[in-house]
Amino acid sequence: MAEALTAEAGAVRPRPPRRSSRMSTSMLPRRSALSVAVFLVPPLLLYGVAVLLPILQSLVLSFFRWDGITDMLFVGIDNYIKMFTRDDVFWIAFGNALGYLAICLVLQLGGALVVASLLTALPRAREVVKTLYLLPAIISTVAIAFLFQRIYSLDPVGLINQVLAWVGLEGLQTAWLSTVQTVLAAVSIPEGWRFTGLYMLIIYAALISVPQELEEAARLDGASWWQVFWRIRFPHIRPVWITTTIMATTFALRGFDIPYLLTGGGPGQASELLTTYMYKTAFVHTDYGYASAISVFIVVECLVAVGIILLMLRRRDDS
Repeated sequence: MAEALTAEAGAVRPRPPRRSSRMSTSMLPRRSALSVAVFLVPPLLLYGVAVLLPILQSLVLSFFRWDGITDMLFVGIDNYIKMFTRDDVFWIAFGNALGYLAICLVLQLGGALVVASLLTALPRAREVVKTLYLLPAIISTVAIAFLFQRIYSLDPVGLINQVLAWVGLEGLQTAWLSTVQTVLAAVSIPEGWRFTGLYMLIIYAALISVPQELEEAARLDGASWWQVFWRIRFPHIRPVWITTTIMATTFALRGFDIPYLLTGGGPGQASELLTTYMYKTAFVHTDYGYASAISVFIVVECLVAVGIILLMLRRRDDS
């Protein structure tokens, strides 16, 4: 009997550790939730104060007419009616913004993809190349603007016009920032060049994560380099490509500093963007209500652009 009781007691003893394990398991989600709150609440509060609150203030101010000094006058949606029906400069700036966006996307995404693909095949000096391409992203925008002013200059002769003279194309020399036909592309190229290295680094990190055995198997089956890229590499980096496209699109639609420093929107309105027009409406013409309406349109424009990108990619997935 004593041996049987001892055996039963021994069989029962392991139960207390199970309760402690259940207690530790039940406490883990609480600790995780607290950790998430500690790390997320401060940046979310900062984002709300620095981003969401100004957007809300601009939305409210867009329903008023205000010069910054006198009392605000409620005008309802008159600022939006003026923007869509009575302001020709707004539509010129909107068209220029779309052209600016197209040039920036081609240079940034196309250039980044090409450079990142070539970088994966580079046997050595990858770090040096990555650093050189990334440098423009950390250089001051004022320095970049002054640099390209010199590059585009006609008098004294800048780099582009000097190269044209060297190859015997003096007839193509022009003041690139003062010619209506070339100014939009001239202010777009610095912005595209500036962020190409940043997106190249992101895409390169995605490309080197592609399983090498899949590419080797495809090459053994006779696949060309294009088939390897389109069927294996690009599907693998597609989530990163979507994120990069959204980043490049929203940044380009909000581009301001380099175009404003180079031309201020001129000559005429040939390089006027929505952002430069909004700035001049607010701080030159002191029409803060109308400038707020333009800023609200820019926010909505960015949201619509992101929605279109996601919709197009979803349709492609469904097909």
